[in-house]
Amino acid sequence: MSTSTTRREAARTLALVWILVVLGVLGVGWLLTGPLVSAVGPWDDGVARWLEDHRTADLDTAAAAGSAIADTIVGVAIAVVVGLAGSWWQRSWRPFVYFAVLVAGYLALYLVVTHFVPRDRPPVEILDPGLVPDHSFPSGHVATSIVVYGGIVLWVAAVAPRWRRWVWPLLLAPLVVAPSRLYQGAHHPTDVMTSLVSATIWVLAVARVLLPRTADDRVQDRSAMVEA
Repeated sequence: MSTSTTRREAARTLALVWILVVLGVLGVGWLLTGPLVSAVGPWDDGVARWLEDHRTADLDTAAAAGSAIADTIVGVAIAVVVGLAGSWWQRSWRPFVYFAVLVAGYLALYLVVTHFVPRDRPPVEILDPGLVPDHSFPSGHVATSIVVYGGIVLWVAAVAPRWRRWVWPLLLAPLVVAPSRLYQGAHHPTDVMTSLVSATIWVLAVARVLLPRTADDRVQDRSAMVEA
């Protein structure tokens, strides 16, 4: 099978997965803002109010730091730097393409969903100023923490297995970002849970399609780089 054919198949597969994930998130958003609003809304708001009642100065600082590691500009910058560094190291554009697809794909999903499913943020004081009031669903920060930091872990595990023990701690990022966003009043719990699931599906799909899966795949990649 030619390289061009393989690339077309990969593009079709990822396009299909992206469409399915977008439709799934749109469906969840429609349920949360429509048929399930009276059932889920009070619980969502109750969690936000409980967290607001237990805020402290130290927790405010910790939540701000936890949220900052997944700011969009931070996530994009990290993905670009790692992608370019990986491409230079492997002498191939494949790592950069991998990270570009990860980040651009979920960013596009976020833009589509927030356009078609506007959802007001929790009825509490929001500690992260400047947020769009009706872009609560889904959580972009939580998705960024999974797509970028999780994407790095999967990439390292695929191309340099001996180094993966040094990057596993990056998987803790979502466990820091998710409670930080809830604490700051930026999102409802269901916004965060939706991002946890949808971003995980997306990063696993992209890794499955674009990353080498076996030692033979890695050897073929290295051979292609040498020939190039």
